[in-house]
Amino acid sequence: MFKAVARIIRTPDLRRKIGFTLGIIALFRLGSFIPAPFVDFGNVQMCLASNASSGGLYDLINLFSGGALLQLSVFALGIMPYITASIIVQLLRVVIPHFETLHKEGQSGQSTLTQYTRYLTIALAILQSTTLITVARSGALFQSNGVGCDQLLTDTAWYAILLMVITMTAGTGLIMWMGELVTERGIGNGMSILIFTSIAATFPSALWGIYVSKGIEIFVLVLIMGVLIMGAVVFVEQSQRRIPVQYAKRMVGRRTYGGNNTYIPIKVNMAGVIPVIFASSLLYLPALIANFNQPAQGEESSAWVVWIQNNLVSGQSPIYMIGYFLLIVGFTYFYVAITFNPEEVADNMKKYGGFVPGIRAGRPTAEYLDYVLTRVTLPGSLYLGLVAMIPLIAFVAIDANQNFPFGGASILIIVGVGLETVKQIDSQLQQRHYEGLLR
Repeated sequence: MFKAVARIIRTPDLRRKIGFTLGIIALFRLGSFIPAPFVDFGNVQMCLASNASSGGLYDLINLFSGGALLQLSVFALGIMPYITASIIVQLLRVVIPHFETLHKEGQSGQSTLTQYTRYLTIALAILQSTTLITVARSGALFQSNGVGCDQLLTDTAWYAILLMVITMTAGTGLIMWMGELVTERGIGNGMSILIFTSIAATFPSALWGIYVSKGIEIFVLVLIMGVLIMGAVVFVEQSQRRIPVQYAKRMVGRRTYGGNNTYIPIKVNMAGVIPVIFASSLLYLPALIANFNQPAQGEESSAWVVWIQNNLVSGQSPIYMIGYFLLIVGFTYFYVAITFNPEEVADNMKKYGGFVPGIRAGRPTAEYLDYVLTRVTLPGSLYLGLVAMIPLIAFVAIDANQNFPFGGASILIIVGVGLETVKQIDSQLQQRHYEGLLR
């Protein structure tokens, strides 16, 4: 391991890429602590110190922003608008034929889709920053009733609100630009690296909170559980079903093409972390509707509002847990069906003379791929649901914070991005030294 690190340091090109990536990460974390204009920094820090939580979807966005959301910083929105825009553009390929045509056009079409994603990111950033500032001005950003938690802004005039919206939107645009710079001149996928940084930044504070509140025994137990969970996630993320494919030999002039054997890798978890994000967002909608139907002072809440607050807001509710698990399973099948098209894969194989041994080319191949995909997706969806339930189970078992570090979207992203980045470093080392980082 130390020899591999020494080879990285001695390789000028790789050393420069890693140094550039670390520099962008440092700037990204610095911007997460710079407060936006007209934000009362003292009151915000006091509310954060009281372990107040926004609850629901804001906890998820705060996780992806590395804690910058609740600090109302310049980078408060983090990478979440870009993630949402990317998912929307990907889903629009199913309903808008023009988007699917662009996707099939290769590099030029992908550039156009990327440009659409950028425009949509800025639009979502304007919408989300306006919502965040409105919630902060109303005093509902924190659940704590402490003094100052309802006075997070020093000025609520229209020009102050406008300046804060512009600042947070510009922060999102800057993050998007830094991510693309890392992809172009650094190591790994820039957006994924920034998401990785945001989530990893919350681990020390989460573990320290468990140590302070629960003692050394629970702290050591959580660390052991974390190592085991991370090992299990790495094992499943690397697992795949390989469907063998053979290509028939064909003569083009005097040259022979084809005749080689390959395979189609179908991962157990093809959907990644997207179903967890979808399920969390959908479960937050009832709570959001209930918040807009709060009774006037002195009046009692409606029965349906009380039921939602008791069963669809708290992670300790059995109804919430069951609904969360079933939504993740359903969204996994939905997202895999969108991202992997067996008919398209079968047509491409037939076009280039490829076939699955024992299966006829064309429609029988598509039906076989669909059959295998359905069977592989079942354990993948159950795995995603169980991993996402880990923070909720920990919250019930040891009364830990719902942002339990070793579980849910955080552990899936940490492991996935970490594996891909290490593989890229390994491949670049092999190109230069014939010996990689991994053995």
